[in-house]
Amino acid sequence: MSSREQTRQRVIEAAIDLLTRGGRDAVTTRAVADAAGLQPPAIYRLFGDKDGLLDAVAEHGFTAFLATKHVDPDPADPIADLRAGWDVAAEFGLSNPALFTLMYTEPARTASPAFAAGMEILMGRVRRLAAGGWLRVDERLAAQIIHATARGAVLTWLSLPQDRRDPALLTSLREAMVTAVTHEKPAVREAGPAGAARALRAALSGSASLSAAERHLLMEWLDRLAAEG
Repeated sequence: MSSREQTRQRVIEAAIDLLTRGGRDAVTTRAVADAAGLQPPAIYRLFGDKDGLLDAVAEHGFTAFLATKHVDPDPADPIADLRAGWDVAAEFGLSNPALFTLMYTEPARTASPAFAAGMEILMGRVRRLAAGGWLRVDERLAAQIIHATARGAVLTWLSLPQDRRDPALLTSLREAMVTAVTHEKPAVREAGPAGAARALRAALSGSASLSAAERHLLMEWLDRLAAEG
């Protein structure tokens, strides 16, 4: 790691410490510079401005969150795997409240590369559910529901006074998510084309045997069939 990168990392860690102890208002360029042993102009040279620094702090958070994710390419129980992934997200947020709030309260930060990598892991989990016939809704909608319920659960929990934080809130939201996006039994074993269409769509996601035009047409047909369920 270069000297510049080491300094940059030191500044980010100082900002996270201030954020954790005093909230977002504590993260001023002067306070961060003092904590990192630098002069304030160094912050501007490294990050452009305070918003650039906060973006870098959020990216650090997304990277740390990404490191907590476990990827099982063939889970024995895909529904349990879904629950476990949701719990990991909630646990990260509850363990890092100030950082999580910074990461997820401004939509622009979801353009982060680490956030995109994390969403790709989530989409992989959703595709495995679809391929097994478990998915009740479209893959994209399923991913949005899973992500939104985990994020919303954490932010709601953090907004509540300590004496009103009931663990049942987290469990209830997680189970509502599971009910919303999955079947109790794989749909491919039941009558109707919708579940089979979702499973086939997921199974074809990595196939190279079709031309681009053939893939587009087939996916359009499968989307129509999937929408019937």
